[in-house]
Amino acid sequence: AARAGIRAGDTVRTVDGASVAKRPVTEVMALLRGDTRSAPAGSSVVLGLERDGHRWTRTLRRAELTTESVTVGTLAGGARLIKVEAFTKGTGARVRDAVLDAPGEAGVLLDLRGNGGGLVSEAVTAASAFLDGGLVATYDINGEQRVLNADPGGDTTRPLVVLVDSGTMSAAELVTGALQDRGRSITVGARTFGKGSVQMPSKLPDGSVAELTVGHYRTPDGHGVDGRGITPDVQVSERAQDRARTVLSGLGGNG
Repeated sequence: AARAGIRAGDTVRTVDGASVAKRPVTEVMALLRGDTRSAPAGSSVVLGLERDGHRWTRTLRRAELTTESVTVGTLAGGARLIKVEAFTKGTGARVRDAVLDAPGEAGVLLDLRGNGGGLVSEAVTAASAFLDGGLVATYDINGEQRVLNADPGGDTTRPLVVLVDSGTMSAAELVTGALQDRGRSITVGARTFGKGSVQMPSKLPDGSVAELTVGHYRTPDGHGVDGRGITPDVQVSERAQDRARTVLSGLGGNG
């Protein structure tokens, strides 16, 4: 997108001629990605864009993403940095392993900036790495309340800071809200996106599959996320990672 001259802040109006106004983010992402059979890597997609009142179209080619969902590093003070790009299959286990492998009582900086979400089950597993059971979130489907609980045995003592921004959404907000409400972490950054809908695949008469919103989840303290987002404990717009490291150091995590 950057090579095609598309900038952060540009508005996507159409995808292959179809308007995306008022469509859920997940539907827009599905249109952009396309079906792996009918729109594989190398196929083209035409975007209708707008910037400062100027409208134009741009044709892009899809490419297969090979980025690891989790990258692990060590900060200067010895704390563990865990960057989670998305909650794909296996992400939760990789987060758990990164926490288990962290040295001594080193703190953890969990970076969820730009994380568009993914599999709720993987998000629950990731949250479980820092919790010893208990509530992660609740949601309603057809008037019936359901709960998502953490697995027992997570690390509940290691200093933890969660870094978020306006691109943190959906399953990433589920993790953020659980750790914040449970008093397990300090959250640093900017207000999250605010996508708290629960979606399930539904087969349509023409054979295609659409993700339909069937409910909305709430954090352990009962806060709704959809359209509101999560406000960090420490709000910062610039040099957010530096501020997060300072907070982690203050918690004794050697940020």
